[in-house]
Amino acid sequence: MTAKFSVPILLFITINIANGQAQPTHSTLVFYLQDVGKGPKATVATVIGINGKVWSYNTFGTIFVVDDPVTLSPSSFSTQIGNAQGTITVTSQDGANVNIVLSIVFNNEQYAGSTLEIQSTSRQRDNLRELGVVSGTGRFRFAREIAVLETISYDPTSSQSVIRLTITLTIP
Repeated sequence: MTAKFSVPILLFITINIANGQAQPTHSTLVFYLQDVGKGPKATVATVIGINGKVWSYNTFGTIFVVDDPVTLSPSSFSTQIGNAQGTITVTSQDGANVNIVLSIVFNNEQYAGSTLEIQSTSRQRDNLRELGVVSGTGRFRFAREIAVLETISYDPTSSQSVIRLTITLTIP
């Protein structure tokens, strides 16, 4: 007879625990990507493209890998809190759009071991590019919302840019 009552009691306890969960957390985080396209300290590299075409950010089919330092301020000397690691693929025939798959891998004390996962099409000719936050791990487990990339400086000679990354999150 005890076995018959244990399932309903367990179900009741599970429902009460689920209903007692805290409300989702909403946060806005601002970081800076230190992007270097040339030289011995390049953080972006071309992997492959279409044979017979110039491999560039404007050429359909070109794929890049990224490992940009993520800092707390626009200065490259600012405290580094992680890296933005992933791929960029030029996905539109006219080169206007790229598909970005990016993991923000944190290594600072506050978020160590956590990641944020960003994936979306980016209209690379726009100064503000809105991408989807599709998940996360650790402190950001199941995170959702948007990430806005904004180029705040670019030096064409050195191919260095600083990109503000504003992430709006909802974490269940």
